[in-house]
Amino acid sequence: MTGGGIRAIGTSHAQDWLRAARRPEVVAGLEAVFAHAAAAIEARGPACWASGRCCNFESAGHRLYTTGLEAAYTVVRLDARRSAAHSAMAHQSTLPSPFGWPGGALTLPQIGEARDRGGCPFQQSNLCGVHEIKPVACRVYFCDRSAQTWQHDLSEHLHEQVRLLQASHGIEYLYAEWRTLLEMLAGESPGSA
Repeated sequence: MTGGGIRAIGTSHAQDWLRAARRPEVVAGLEAVFAHAAAAIEARGPACWASGRCCNFESAGHRLYTTGLEAAYTVVRLDARRSAAHSAMAHQSTLPSPFGWPGGALTLPQIGEARDRGGCPFQQSNLCGVHEIKPVACRVYFCDRSAQTWQHDLSEHLHEQVRLLQASHGIEYLYAEWRTLLEMLAGESPGSA
């Protein structure tokens, strides 16, 4: 299926994913998967030598795939942090950047620019601008060659947990390229263009 076909299917579900990413029971389930990932990573201790260069997908030679729900979780958390920063800093002329992400609301032009340069729209220099709220695939990707089998097995296990979470809450499942999912969600999220 082409990217356009995926976007056409996923766009009809973007609002559902965004609503689901705000439901406390869904958030708790997703954050439990993230906590499981963190514990497994801490126990194994894989190395990160590339310092964020893997977020430049074209030069790293890979694509990031995730679920619509995980992408919505990131977008909703980004919007919530931005709104909180606006409220807290209403009297100041500049706003602090939530998670290091300077872009405010995620926009289609920002995603397009990231796609043009071959990377993630949240990459800032070699740092992740949404480190605390990124999807499972980002959390478990390491360039440590000794961790490749471990990484694959953990990724498969965690992805299955996300799929089961979605099924248990009646959330439409779509696994697709990260930027494509963000494009679907950017036009649906408040404050996006």
